[in-house]
Amino acid sequence: MPNKISTESQIVAGQIHSVAIHLLRKLRREDADSGLNAPRLSALSVIVFAGPVTLGDLAAAEQVRPPTMTRIVDALVELGLAAKNRNAADGRSTLITPTPAGKMLLIEGRERRVRTLARQIDALSPGDRATLQQAAEILKNVLPAM
Repeated sequence: MPNKISTESQIVAGQIHSVAIHLLRKLRREDADSGLNAPRLSALSVIVFAGPVTLGDLAAAEQVRPPTMTRIVDALVELGLAAKNRNAADGRSTLITPTPAGKMLLIEGRERRVRTLARQIDALSPGDRATLQQAAEILKNVLPAM
């Protein structure tokens, strides 16, 4: 990887960064229907999409301390969205798993966010939609390198 980054790449990266933040903020409004605050929703997302996870791994993924994650997980368990199970591979640890209700909540939230974005994309010209499709493919190829 070269040490010097071109000015053009810095400008494009800045534009994508800005658009991504604004896009996520706009779509996050759809999450209000979930009834969960952002930390709980984010943790549940990791639990659902990363599969069974230990509390320590979940805390690391969410960049919080284990006591904070314990409170978040306990709330998710109390709400019936996650469950704590003994780790069969290591009896000293507990795995956090999603419940069917937790999975459904995340799937419905994703569908709301995608629908909201799709409405905006649908208003674009066919050429702009094709350009966005190409850009999405390019970004998918860039992200694994990060």
